[in-house]
Amino acid sequence: MRHQAPRSRQLRAAFAALALVAGTMFGVAVSAPAHALGNGLALTPPMGWNDWNSFGCNVSESLVEQTADLIVSSGMKDAGYQYVNIDDCWMSASRDANGNLVPDPAKFPDGISGTAAYVHSKGLKLGIYESAGTATCAGYPGSLNHEQADANSFAAWGVDYLKYDNCNNQGIPAQTRYTAMRDALANTGRPIVFSLCNWGQESVWTWGGGVGNLWRTTGDISSNFSSMLSNFHNTVGLASYAGPGGWNDPDMLEVGNGMSFDEDRSEMSLWAAMAAPLISGTDLRSATPATLSLYTNKDVIAVDQDSLGKAGTEIASSGGDDVMAKPLANGDVAVVLFNENDSAQTISTSASAIGIASASSYTLDNLWSKELSSTTGAISASVPAHGSVMYRVSPGNGSSIGSTHELVGTSSGRCLDVPNNSTTTGTQLDIWDCNAGANQEYTLTAAGELRVYNGSLCLDADNQGTTAGTKAITWTCNGQSNQQWTLNADGTITGAQSGLCLDVTGGNVASGNVNGTPMEIWGCNGGANQRWSLG
Repeated sequence: MRHQAPRSRQLRAAFAALALVAGTMFGVAVSAPAHALGNGLALTPPMGWNDWNSFGCNVSESLVEQTADLIVSSGMKDAGYQYVNIDDCWMSASRDANGNLVPDPAKFPDGISGTAAYVHSKGLKLGIYESAGTATCAGYPGSLNHEQADANSFAAWGVDYLKYDNCNNQGIPAQTRYTAMRDALANTGRPIVFSLCNWGQESVWTWGGGVGNLWRTTGDISSNFSSMLSNFHNTVGLASYAGPGGWNDPDMLEVGNGMSFDEDRSEMSLWAAMAAPLISGTDLRSATPATLSLYTNKDVIAVDQDSLGKAGTEIASSGGDDVMAKPLANGDVAVVLFNENDSAQTISTSASAIGIASASSYTLDNLWSKELSSTTGAISASVPAHGSVMYRVSPGNGSSIGSTHELVGTSSGRCLDVPNNSTTTGTQLDIWDCNAGANQEYTLTAAGELRVYNGSLCLDADNQGTTAGTKAITWTCNGQSNQQWTLNADGTITGAQSGLCLDVTGGNVASGNVNGTPMEIWGCNGGANQRWSLG
């Protein structure tokens, strides 16, 4: 529905050139950002949800309220998501006799004010949509020449966030139109985050910081890898323009809308590294545990929300292998190794290349698998096709070897479990609600074992099996290769003898992730049912 501006490699190069001005940080040239809006809002990138990508014009009060409930119950609110944003088509086809916008009474029987009151009762905030033109993109009344009246309505209704689109703009310069609404919002006295959705036109990043709290750097995103990749390329070179109170916006997250699990994980990693707004565009009411595990990863969110307010930069890019580095307030650096290619790649960088403080060794904290490891400077991982590995790098030593953890399945949110606390050898493992029991606590050893019950039994491929479908069982630890496992950077756990992945049987569908689902080894396939994190 929104106009999709064309993009090209030449345009990306132009974006990068705009960013290359005086001053350097982490080996990448930066410039001073535009003067911040100064309304005290969006000091970190906004986090929330918007209905458009999944519902289009099928928005309603009940949808918004159900989503607000889900944001609370799923843990998303606790993870930092706060805005519940209504997009286009919420209003009646014409203004009232006084020239005011009218919420569609069929879609919003309690009006926007009633919907806002419900959202506020959940400890969340409400966002709304309009366009800086004579009509919205769907043809409803626009705000051009009605800025103050509409801003007054939004404030009276209890709106906390305005997404301001660019359709039917009559050729009037964007800065003129968006500044008019900026001033109108300020005149209301209500704090309202102002999102400039002008599709990356007119070099909005060069003036957006003085007008809005975030500005779209691209056309609309779609739920496919090529669209996500394009929006990444068109935004990553603009890091110098972002900072507290004003953020580059590569559009909403398509996580959960049909991309692969690795592609979804890449989008979360890249958006967090770019200090982009994290606005979900999926139907959260039907989101899988795997999708919610991506949205609620607090370590990744902490990178996005870091108080230093620096957007990450692309410090290396060659042949579809990309390295991003984002400096953090405590001196750590977040690193994303991103593989654009259609096959797995080993991607490498170094502590010196990312600009971290000099030390004799460094800890790599894998933000998706939660595994700790140490390096003297090399940062390298095998990254699956279209996937990402994300580290938080800090000086010092750290290792998960010798430590005891739950192993949490990404597709289920449940733990690797010895059924019924059995200590009988040959028991096939399953998944079960995490409960901190001894039958769910595994110690990683230097030999690659995963020991349970304080080391008395080991995770074992039954009868030294190396074929797909071999049961994952417990057995007396014996040092054989069918009891040796590798915790990979992408969250998979592979058997040293078989090369196969620890797998939740049938776990690529929701029915395969219930309590008691048995464990096996299977050919590695990129599914969320083969991804694990240390609890």
